Amino acid sequence: MPARKVYFFPGATQANFVTISALLGSCDSVICADTGHINCHECASIENTGHKIVALPHHDGKITADQIEGEVQAYYNSGEAEYLTRPSLVYISFTTEYGTLYTKAELTAISEVCRKYHMYLFVDGARMGYGLGADGNDLTLADFGRLADVFYIGGTKCGAFFGEALVLTDAGIDRRFKAHMKQFGAVLAKGWILGLQFYTLLHDGTYFAITKRADEYAVRIRQAFRQKGIEELVVSPTNQQFIILSRAQAQALESKYIFEAMGPVDDDHVCVRVCTSWSTKAEEVDQLVADILNL
Repeated sequence: MPARKVYFFPGATQANFVTISALLGSCDSVICADTGHINCHECASIENTGHKIVALPHHDGKITADQIEGEVQAYYNSGEAEYLTRPSLVYISFTTEYGTLYTKAELTAISEVCRKYHMYLFVDGARMGYGLGADGNDLTLADFGRLADVFYIGGTKCGAFFGEALVLTDAGIDRRFKAHMKQFGAVLAKGWILGLQFYTLLHDGTYFAITKRADEYAVRIRQAFRQKGIEELVVSPTNQQFIILSRAQAQALESKYIFEAMGPVDDDHVCVRVCTSWSTKAEEVDQLVADILNL
């Protein structure tokens, strides 16, 4: 399905809350995983626009079509729908916040549930490039255009200075969309800079090459941890790796590297997030791998 409209946003949080605000009525709610970025990392931006988030338990960062249908059925079978917000949009991330991927079959099933109940499907693509380039991925940009109502191609995390390219695939949802962007301060005066970045990244495949390379580097790092008998919290084929370290191992690595502490696993171990990016260099990976093997 050809794109109806493409809008450029300065950042992903703006893309998320402006889109959801533009598409939902005041009595509507949005379904997402409990780990979803809008639920955990955006300072209640969705709630600040007047919309309720219905957070479903995640499975390696993902939610399923059955979970979504169950939540919607609970609304319609409640007998008091006028007292409840109506689930009207499903928000998922590709890649997820755990670095995992939805498959084409999973995304198709979610899309079918959304269309059955006249809900929008919105895909946060802040890390889209890392998902498309991952080993085992079977989704393409064309699939997102066919299955989602809205998705975006992430720039900020994938090689651009900043910005996200948001695609509206449904001809019926772009009415006064840019007015919503303007109302929330998301229209950049020199917006051509955003478009130029995406042209530069996409026209010759650079976007896909640099993100795929980051995935390969991350998998190499994961393999080094495995070689030392160090396990990961979840198996991720993308640039985000969630590694379970002893506190001594974490302390040894943090003297040279920056990683995010995700919290304790038990009294003696913590989970840390190690990320590569489009700008990661081979020699940096070589050094980290050597230091891992020397733990």
